[in-house]
Amino acid sequence: MRSHPINMLRITGLLDGISLLVLLGIAMPLKYIWGFEKAVSIVGSIHGGIFILYTLAILYAAMRVKWSLLWPVAAMCVAFIPFGNFFLDRKLKKAQTNYQLRPFNYALLVYSIVFFSFLDLFAQLPVMSTFATSVGASSFIAGFVIGLYSLSNTIGNILSGIMTDKVGPFKILMVGLLLTSGALLLYHFVDSAFILIIVRILHGFVAGLIVPAAFTFSANTTVNNQQGQKVAFIGTFVGLAAIIGPAFSGIMASRTSVPSVFTYVAILGLLLALLSAIFLGRYKPTKKEQDNATVRPLGSLFNAGVLKAYLGAFILMFSQGVIAYLLPLHIQALGFDSRISGTLMSTFGIVAILIFVLPTNRLFDRFAPANTMAVGIVLMGLSQLLISQSTTTLALYCVLALYGVGFAFLFPSINTMLIKSTPEGMRGKAYGYFYAFFSLGVVAGSFVLGLLPFTIVQEFVCTGVFLLLCAAFVTFNKQKVRGLKQS
Repeated sequence: MRSHPINMLRITGLLDGISLLVLLGIAMPLKYIWGFEKAVSIVGSIHGGIFILYTLAILYAAMRVKWSLLWPVAAMCVAFIPFGNFFLDRKLKKAQTNYQLRPFNYALLVYSIVFFSFLDLFAQLPVMSTFATSVGASSFIAGFVIGLYSLSNTIGNILSGIMTDKVGPFKILMVGLLLTSGALLLYHFVDSAFILIIVRILHGFVAGLIVPAAFTFSANTTVNNQQGQKVAFIGTFVGLAAIIGPAFSGIMASRTSVPSVFTYVAILGLLLALLSAIFLGRYKPTKKEQDNATVRPLGSLFNAGVLKAYLGAFILMFSQGVIAYLLPLHIQALGFDSRISGTLMSTFGIVAILIFVLPTNRLFDRFAPANTMAVGIVLMGLSQLLISQSTTTLALYCVLALYGVGFAFLFPSINTMLIKSTPEGMRGKAYGYFYAFFSLGVVAGSFVLGLLPFTIVQEFVCTGVFLLLCAAFVTFNKQKVRGLKQS
């Protein structure tokens, strides 16, 4: 009984809750009241290690226990709330006898790899610019190394897609996990801006190998009429990474150091590589999965459906880049506490996750992806326009919740459209280009607007108008294709 997944989750959860209380209630007063600096460093390192074990216990329980994904989501959220783990432990104790175990779920291991990849990305956001300046980089170089990661990541995405079609997604996943974990450890050796630039190029490139291979593995083992729902589940793990990554790195970097944060993420990557070697290496799709995963060739990798998916990927991350760039500046201009920016971003992520895990995820298999894609772009465009006019915290929270709904509609739609528009033998390459557009969208969203001579409000308005025009193009193009088919 001790090895039961829920029992393992309870034990690590209690340890995580205790270490959090020690950190907040003992170590922090020792540092800020009595000046004992090492207290937070020591306890923070211990808490970070326990948190990694707790995260792995959550992932293992999600793979083995027949319960809703709301359980692992709740388990992750309470890790940041004092006494939250103890409250959840009471619920888990009662639930332990109510849920049956299931065979190892290969799909959830792939989801966990996606979580790791995006955790790696989002954990960099709050700490990389300050880390760059701490090793002697100028403000320009600090901004340059942030964008450099996305550019080298784009090259890794494309190469991953090409190689995935040639050697299969499993080998590329293993290479990506091992090399990315190694690249994360290289930050311990960074002592100058020049070394940081080299590490950022290597890190971005090898990290770009993971996601196209992971999504290709998932797509090739998915029944056709469940593609939208499965992609929505993947979106849940992306959303969790978006919420947990910045909070975890921001807190742990202040307690320990930036390289230590990346070490924790690297440990997670190495453990996932070990699990992948044990389980994914021997996984063979059933005949039913193979038959359903095979899509009739459409003549070209760059057909209308694929191009729409690429456009959607660029729009999604362009909008994200704008939010990441402008929202903190808008909050500052309104005179609010800068910490509100983080909670606003969490609001949009939580709303998106709820749509991904609740029965609403069935919408993505019941409606054509072009329809839900257009709805998502419209909602995100309206959100950008409304942010520019929002001057109260309540209004901003409501608008970011609306943005979360748009994000939740767009992300599964473009993935489903890509899967349905590509044959299995070309899907790796298709996903490689797909995530290259993701990376380019982030760069364009923050870089292009920074060049325009507009105010913050005007830049939000421009972004909103651009998104609405894109939604109109998607809708018009869909109607035009339908009209050609009828004639």
